[in-house]
Amino acid sequence: MAIDDWIKVIDSVTKLAGVLVWPALIVFVVYRLGPSLKDFLANLSDFSLKGGGFEASAKRTQVAVAAALAAAASAHPEPGTTPEMTAKDAKAAADVVAEIVTPRAIRRARKATVLWVDDKPDNNVHERQSLEALGVTFVISMSTDDALSKIKAQRFDAIISDMSRPGDNKAGYTLLDRLRASGNRTPYVIYAGTRASADRAEARRRGALGTTDRPDELFDMVVSALSRGA
Repeated sequence: MAIDDWIKVIDSVTKLAGVLVWPALIVFVVYRLGPSLKDFLANLSDFSLKGGGFEASAKRTQVAVAAALAAAASAHPEPGTTPEMTAKDAKAAADVVAEIVTPRAIRRARKATVLWVDDKPDNNVHERQSLEALGVTFVISMSTDDALSKIKAQRFDAIISDMSRPGDNKAGYTLLDRLRASGNRTPYVIYAGTRASADRAEARRRGALGTTDRPDELFDMVVSALSRGA
């Protein structure tokens, strides 16, 4: 079945059964499409939910966000991950979206600009797509010095950083420490290859919201931070 056909299936079933069915549909699409999720996301612009005004727009936004988070989980599977586990991750993403993608969150996100600091930004395409679906605007930086320059020139609503960059395997902390020392309190999330309790505690001690390697947790932390700042 072609990608456009999948979109039509989701559209038609959702119109018949209502928005409550879409988390299960996202899981099904993830399980069946696998690597083709990138094409599915690219074609979401053709996906329309029938209905009035903001409600229909919000439903479509939820589908786009859940699909992007599911694609992120699929693109960075943990060793030994099976298709069934990928589908489980997709369901977890759908549950997060259903809980926090509210009209208030969407309105706030549409006004937000987030700085993402990572020397390999292509690794986070789907994660950015999940937040861009809400209306978040991103500025990309690939180094600590460049990030500090951008922060000096522009106000950001949140900052996402990886941990290790060339020449500094603790660059996520380096940037965070310099910001906090200067009095900058912008919400800060570390998106790196760990979510161990010790790393979470260290990140919070230094002034970050936390650290994670899960797309759904990253999404939750950033959207929650943006909503609090509204």
